[in-house]
Amino acid sequence: MRHHLTLGLAAALILSACAAETGLAANGLPRLERSSEVLFWSQTEREAGFRAMDRITPHRTVAAGGDVRALPPGAPLDLDVDAFMDAENVAGLLVLQDGRVRLERYGLDFGPQERWTSFSVAKSLTSTLVGAAIVDGHIESLETPITRYLPELAGGAYAGVTVRQLLTMTSGADWNEDYTDANSDVARFFEPRETGAMDPTLHYMRGLARAAEPGTRWHYSTGETNLVGLLISRATGRTLADYLSETIWRPYGMERDAAWMVDEAGQEPGGCCLVASLRDWGRVGQLVLEDGVVNGRAITPPGWFHEATAKQADIGDPGRGYGFQWWTRDDGRFEAYGIFGQTIHIDPERRMVVVILSAWPTATGRDRSQAREAILARIASAADQ
Repeated sequence: MRHHLTLGLAAALILSACAAETGLAANGLPRLERSSEVLFWSQTEREAGFRAMDRITPHRTVAAGGDVRALPPGAPLDLDVDAFMDAENVAGLLVLQDGRVRLERYGLDFGPQERWTSFSVAKSLTSTLVGAAIVDGHIESLETPITRYLPELAGGAYAGVTVRQLLTMTSGADWNEDYTDANSDVARFFEPRETGAMDPTLHYMRGLARAAEPGTRWHYSTGETNLVGLLISRATGRTLADYLSETIWRPYGMERDAAWMVDEAGQEPGGCCLVASLRDWGRVGQLVLEDGVVNGRAITPPGWFHEATAKQADIGDPGRGYGFQWWTRDDGRFEAYGIFGQTIHIDPERRMVVVILSAWPTATGRDRSQAREAILARIASAADQ
């Protein structure tokens, strides 16, 4: 049976507030019997575990190639980030501008040869694989009903839902992401259950009711993120790790192998848990800035990133929105976010990528978000000098 980890940000905050000071195992790593226990780790466990998730729970390798894409040095930013890194438990901070390294700092005894987990930052990379699968002919289009690839969902809340609506979390399926409610979908979604030969995610999601017509309401749903990953695997006949390696990791010249968590059914969760180095996360952002062109070939359809990183759904936050698994801003900037502070921030106007890898003391929160906004503003100001 499967234990899921791709958690909504607000819900994860509630869980992480209950963290227990349980200490480390004899091997120096946190104990993890169920994937969701990561939200209950102490600060010591987070700092030890986020850099070693592939040694704590099963992962599948995302192989890099032999040719590494260089990130040459640029003019150093005149910016003191020590206080920010100390206060926010930052393991890595990278600023690229025009593909050049303007700032690269490490903390928490983390280093350039190590890898850090993504949490929900992986969502944005998974959506890019949908674009790659369209170019490769595995997925017909964004308007194709998802039941063509996931027929187990026919006849339920997902009948008639398109790939686009799944990517933008506007399916209309009813879903309760309240972690304070023991009977919520996201709480019951974690529970092991007999599903016969059916994938556990599909088994649960096919039982949901419809709350709104597809395309009419945005609603954050952990379950739908995993459906995107399953759809890619079904359509391509490849594991997510292998398809990521073939389309992006090898051809773009990532420096180190990455690794993607797998559950007990052998499936990578599309919305979580990819470990990679700080510089390779920077290369992911640089790929997006370069409109997905790898070795002269666009890996996504024309205009994909313009559409994917623009507001496709109103999330009720003025100036913000949701694209194809990207968090968008009306000023043109956009982000991939993960709990505990994982961030890829992309500023097209400045041709800049900012990556933050961290172990926030809480999964999310207003103070943490304000501190992140403040450092992003300071970085932008320094880059303009």
